[in-house]
Amino acid sequence: MLHEWRNVVANPCRGLRERGPLGVSLAVFACVAVIGLHEFQQTAAGAGVVRVLSEVRADQPLWLTLLRTPVSLFVPAVDLPAWGGLPRLFLAFALAELLFGRVRTLAVAYAVTLAGTLGARVMIALGPGRLGVPAEAAHTVDTGASAAIVGLFAYTAVAVRSPLLFLAAVVPTMTGSIAEPNLAGREHVIAVAVAMVLGAVSRGARCQWPLPVSKATDREVTQDGKAVRNRETAHDREVTHDGEAGHDRGTGQGDSRRRRPAGHGCDGRDPQR
Repeated sequence: MLHEWRNVVANPCRGLRERGPLGVSLAVFACVAVIGLHEFQQTAAGAGVVRVLSEVRADQPLWLTLLRTPVSLFVPAVDLPAWGGLPRLFLAFALAELLFGRVRTLAVAYAVTLAGTLGARVMIALGPGRLGVPAEAAHTVDTGASAAIVGLFAYTAVAVRSPLLFLAAVVPTMTGSIAEPNLAGREHVIAVAVAMVLGAVSRGARCQWPLPVSKATDREVTQDGKAVRNRETAHDREVTHDGEAGHDRGTGQGDSRRRRPAGHGCDGRDPQR
């Protein structure tokens, strides 16, 4: 329990306190993009533009699906309210961004969304049955961030080993998808499965390969080592100088004693005279 609290709450809050609003910039961008595209879609001109840029269907060429998938991730589904899913969208992206960074968060969100979209093509090709869906589903518009949201929650829960997060954020969506086995529900199941695999791979790689020491730490260690060596060198120089000075003083005295003639005092006079 304490481990989950530290990984899911304490560490993200510490990262937000250190990085400030920039720590959740991707989450803010995702919410603004969803709101902006939703409002733009309500206009007469915007509906056509959004459709050309983001409409994804299984009956269109694969290259066009790959081209439109990044934009379709931020376009809300037509049959779902855009404002109702914003809290989950922000929380999923913000939590992943604070824990793993923007690049990995965006990569995981795109990967699970694309996996669900490509999985829909496979299920349509299989046809009606236990694993397939009817061919009419190929004309269904497949947009929205729901697969990315549940996928990010699943990835985070597996990567930081948080069963409570998985139970609270992933299980309800999975339950609804299994209870109503439509195309969107099955895409969610595929997205969660892919996210769990990615999270397990990420956790295994982090355990196998320890994080390298930061460059700042390396510089500090190097500077400390140089400082120690410099101090030792200075000390050696002082000892050498002291030894040379003592030797010079001893040598000078010996030379002065050797230069005095035998039987003469310090003033050079003969004491017998």
